[in-house]
Amino acid sequence: MDYAFGVGKTTLVQKACEALVSSGVGVEGFYTEEVREGGRRVGFDVVTMTGERGHLSRIRDVAGASHGRREYTVGQYVVDLPSFENLALPLFRNVGSAAGASRKVFVIDEIGKMELFSQSFIRSVRQTLDGSSCTILGTIPIPKGKPLGLVEEVRSRRDVKVFTVSKENRNAILQDILAALQDCLKHTA
Repeated sequence: MDYAFGVGKTTLVQKACEALVSSGVGVEGFYTEEVREGGRRVGFDVVTMTGERGHLSRIRDVAGASHGRREYTVGQYVVDLPSFENLALPLFRNVGSAAGASRKVFVIDEIGKMELFSQSFIRSVRQTLDGSSCTILGTIPIPKGKPLGLVEEVRSRRDVKVFTVSKENRNAILQDILAALQDCLKHTA
């Protein structure tokens, strides 16, 4: 699924997950959620499907000093790499290994600029796409500016179906995404 920023793709991912769970499909992984304070966005959190939450990024004045660590930034946001990796990376270790992996969907929301500062994340995504028996629902940004290596790699894979999400189609496209996921689940079962 690729999208322009702010079209509601996380809401779409959450709706897809709710529909999958209610049809008896296991859902694992994580999504990225905007964090707001007093009506303004101050950053993003990573939230696992079990409800664990950790920082992905914060605006510099909210993030505080980096204490001598290398600082990773995207626009005004400082990426909290240790927090992201501590929460997201363990999720990849169990992908496809549990019983019933063929009836599972693994969510990666998102494969974007902030997450790509993590070399371990990049490796985990590649390994999961190459070797996993489970179906993956992921989000990638639409191309703008310098291409992001892993994003373009994912986009051009033959075993990946890309849906472009916009404000106009985000409600209608949910059924198409669910149909594609159910189709994948049928073929891995």
